[in-house]
Amino acid sequence: MAGPITAAATGDFFVCDILGAIPKHDIASMEHPVFSLSTRPDRRVLEYEHRGTIVTITPSVKGRATIFDADILIFCISQLMAALNAGRPTSRRLTLTAHDLLLATGRETSGDGYRRLRDAFERLAGTRITTNITTGPKDDPVETTTGFGLIETWEIVRRTRAGRMVSVSVTLSDWLYRAVLAKSVLTLSRAYFGLRKPLERRLYELARKHCGTQPSWRVSVKVLHVKSGSTSPVRVFRAMLREIIRADTLPDYRLEEEPGDLVRVTPRAAVIEPGEGPVLSAAVLEQARALMPGSDVYALEARWRAFWAETGRPRLRSPDKAFLGWVRSQIG
Repeated sequence: MAGPITAAATGDFFVCDILGAIPKHDIASMEHPVFSLSTRPDRRVLEYEHRGTIVTITPSVKGRATIFDADILIFCISQLMAALNAGRPTSRRLTLTAHDLLLATGRETSGDGYRRLRDAFERLAGTRITTNITTGPKDDPVETTTGFGLIETWEIVRRTRAGRMVSVSVTLSDWLYRAVLAKSVLTLSRAYFGLRKPLERRLYELARKHCGTQPSWRVSVKVLHVKSGSTSPVRVFRAMLREIIRADTLPDYRLEEEPGDLVRVTPRAAVIEPGEGPVLSAAVLEQARALMPGSDVYALEARWRAFWAETGRPRLRSPDKAFLGWVRSQIG
């Protein structure tokens, strides 16, 4: 979705108002099972080691932040990256419109949608990460143990008379903000927000991180089970994985089961990076929404881009017309 960049940094605040910012996620969150895949409050303390770095994730009484709560971070990261790429000032304190966040991440804008959003903020702020980081020269390293929340603070700046949040202020952790400034992020398909199963989302993140645009990525089911953060037994995880493979709904990637209890991940034609494919106008997305009421236009856009890539990436004189023609072919 194309749109004018009108972001601004006011004092210590960064205002999230970039239309159609490309979804981005930080690489560390995609690499490690930071977020819970459970739909029930997950109050377990999670600890794991990766290349000598020990990470402990401690939830609050409301439970560990879920993979759907991470949508808030993705929205903030996307806004900051769009501003950085445009050469605009940023801050780790952000002001955002709740309605814009809900729309951008494919959520309901009903009263229940706002209530769920508030619960997500509380879980993000309550989930604490403790990790040891080694700094200094190799011959005299210094190990530092640090703890932080996924977000530092949040507050409702403005409400409607009915009690719905309108404007929200969020302060990202210094750890996450430094990852954004270092551009340690990856682009996500907009169709990611349409994935309703937590494991589908996690598998897409792992495919995006480990496969990227390579011809393929092979991983054992047992290793994938650990990387996913699933709490199900391996046999149950394998059954869920096979169901997802049969459904074949992941954007950008296709999963296949191979002998030896392996999974092979391959890009669908190739992952289309920003600026690489045809650019659609905001108006044409509204037309597509009118043609298929109730549909997720970003998911439609992602499917059309995959179709464009699989048909040889032809040069299009009018991407908008080509897209609308494809949408009409999907009706009925």
